[in-house]
Amino acid sequence: MPVYKVNVKWGKEKFSEIECNTDEAPLIFKSALYSLTGVVPERMKVMVKGKAIGDDSWSGIKNLKNNITMMMMGSASELPPEPAEKTQFIEDMTESQVNQASDYPPGLHNLGNTCYMAATLQCLKTVPELKDKLEQSSGQFTRQSMVGSEGICAAMKQLYKEMDTTSEPVTPLVMLKVLHMTFPRFAERGEGGVFQQQDANECWTEIMRMMSEYLPGEGSTSTETVRKSFIEQYFGGENTTTLKCSESEEEPEAKSIEKWTQLRCHINTDVRYMQLGLTMGLKENIEKTSPTLGRNAVYVKTSNVNRLPSYLTINFIRFFYKEKENINAKVLKDIKFPMEYDAFELCSPELKEKLTPARDLFENLRQKKIEKELSGKDIKNKHDEKDEKKEVKYEPTSFPDDIGSSNSGYYELQAVLTHQGRSSSSGHYVAWVKHKEDNWIKCDDEKLSIVKDEDVLRLSGGGDWHVAYTLLYGPKRCEVWEEAEEKKEEVPEMEKME
Repeated sequence: MPVYKVNVKWGKEKFSEIECNTDEAPLIFKSALYSLTGVVPERMKVMVKGKAIGDDSWSGIKNLKNNITMMMMGSASELPPEPAEKTQFIEDMTESQVNQASDYPPGLHNLGNTCYMAATLQCLKTVPELKDKLEQSSGQFTRQSMVGSEGICAAMKQLYKEMDTTSEPVTPLVMLKVLHMTFPRFAERGEGGVFQQQDANECWTEIMRMMSEYLPGEGSTSTETVRKSFIEQYFGGENTTTLKCSESEEEPEAKSIEKWTQLRCHINTDVRYMQLGLTMGLKENIEKTSPTLGRNAVYVKTSNVNRLPSYLTINFIRFFYKEKENINAKVLKDIKFPMEYDAFELCSPELKEKLTPARDLFENLRQKKIEKELSGKDIKNKHDEKDEKKEVKYEPTSFPDDIGSSNSGYYELQAVLTHQGRSSSSGHYVAWVKHKEDNWIKCDDEKLSIVKDEDVLRLSGGGDWHVAYTLLYGPKRCEVWEEAEEKKEEVPEMEKME
């Protein structure tokens, strides 16, 4: 069906030449009207010659043509309150303030307990490869694709594109609608018809699953490890597991491969640091039927990481079900996490051996920088002018035959999703994303603020303040040490001495 330019009459107002693409779901057209009128689609009724347009299909709507006038009914939502802090316009900023503020991401409006979705989307937006993959995808909104993996990916693609073209807060209405249609449990309402709060990590997991189904993996050469999904390549890890019956020496060990997109940090009275919580998850006792004994027996399950992804997601197991109160209660304990993380100790002997060459590059770079400093040369000042013009080169972060893997096990923290409150189905979720150097951006729905490394490290827990729930680590990059440049710089000094 073609694209039309139509007019829409709303009370005393009339909007002319609005694009109406009948190849897309009507919800997209209604979202455009929402941006003009402030009437949310749930409270909007659009009529074409007495026939109401639905959200998902144009069926029954006939005689559409250019310049046709549609009738719209519905009342606009209340305007958001005036901000507590006065808006600072770019004309009033200093040059340094403009440079600092120009590339901040926009916030996302809260549409009624939707902070869990906003925080998840802000964290995932920090992965450049994911943004590029969504942009390249062919996902679009049609009557058939509003629900499911294509709809989720198309909604994220559209939302991220809009966020990249504005500095004003964005309303993620289409994304929320698609999320609700794909996962109806996220659309549950409480008292007063307001959406109920949802678990942000559950939203994160479901969105990742949808992207895993729709976004294909990269690479096609015969030497590359075959991974069908982009998510499996860049976010997926693998464990080699051994299951041994502790009550029968005769029963042989059972070995298997387990795939994951998140590592779990277990919390108990002994855990004070993230590393210990992760290590605890690699060895556990489980009970299952023993074919040798013919009854239930205790098995020891031991795991080692055999593949690390470029982007490592860590989920703190902070919620447990309280049957008496019928809620997922929260563990508030303070669990420290690092800005830079080394996953080497979690790995199998085979993977440790594979990681060693890239790790040696980091160590060599560190040693060479120390030698430069000890030689009395002020490297930074000497090369400032040159470094501004020359782009820094980095070593590869993945194995050549395994796209999206980590070849070193070194990571840097780039996003934190926090929860404030006492239950996963209440309280408030916020995203904290790395900007540059030691600057972070606190994305509290549409409100953005600048924080420092030390503020992020305070999110470790211990009280009713924001507590880290899900961490996203990205690859730590190793600069290429250019020996040739070093030699060139030494020549003039030698000639001068002569």
